[in-house]
Amino acid sequence: MRPLSRGAADSRSHRARGRLGRRAVTLLIFDCDGVLVDSEPIANEILAETLTALGRPMTAAECMRSQIGKALSYTRRETSDIFGRPIPDDVCAQMNKRLFLRFRRELQPIEGVAEALDRLRQRRCLASSSRPERIDLALAATGLDHYFDRRFSAVQVARGKPAPDLFLLAAREMGAEPTSAVVIEDSVSGVIGARAAGMRVIGFVGGG
Repeated sequence: MRPLSRGAADSRSHRARGRLGRRAVTLLIFDCDGVLVDSEPIANEILAETLTALGRPMTAAECMRSQIGKALSYTRRETSDIFGRPIPDDVCAQMNKRLFLRFRRELQPIEGVAEALDRLRQRRCLASSSRPERIDLALAATGLDHYFDRRFSAVQVARGKPAPDLFLLAAREMGAEPTSAVVIEDSVSGVIGARAAGMRVIGFVGGG
């Protein structure tokens, strides 16, 4: 390969810096469940038990495949449509009660996530399909709450993942352009939503 002249090398370096400048990362948007905390096995066990008791038999593995990244309200509507009748409010309340109890006893952070957060210098926030009280409990139970002052929940938008609404809200509130944000997600619906928002995505598969 012929070596570049100094002028050509400087020109190429300048163009590369320009491309990187336009694509500079100014905001990291983290999902919570399965990215920061290893909650998916616990949550999907309880979801499977609840749906099976309602007459929609599902295993935890089936819930992991079909429900990860979706808000409980979405699953509730979906199940209501299947049955042709509404799901009582107390079903979700009892499910959350069992879930929160297990979170307090068992929930662990994703291995190495605290060390990774310590090293990252970009601004960060959290955007999750979960309700605010579940997000807050998950972070507190795993000792990660001090890493995230800004937390966004699907209850704040009209459409949750896979729609882009939640990610666009997070970027707007954080004062960042969507093209300068990178989303860290473990679910297909989250990846679809982030891409629809015009953001770059890192697909994380290190959770349970």
